Amino acid sequence: MADIKFSKNEKDILIDKIQTYFQDELDRDLGQFEADFLLDFFAKEMGSFFYNQGLRDAQSVLEERLETINDAIYEIEKPTPFIR
Repeated sequence: MADIKFSKNEKDILIDKIQTYFQDELDRDLGQFEADFLLDFFAKEMGSFFYNQGLRDAQSVLEERLETINDAIYEIEKPTPFIR
């Protein structure tokens, strides 16, 4: 997996969310540099866990859709004397 990278706009939004969280929940001011450093830490050290969960979620949705497609194909299959 490649490193998780955010656009400047995404990073600005995430940094703001980190700063807001620290202020609201921990009553601590967090500077731009500190929040940026913390975001990079989370992306590097924990990003893979979120990424992998996203893959598992996508795989689960895909499996459900494929099952529906398989059922639909079975429903329109024409009977023949051949047995599978």
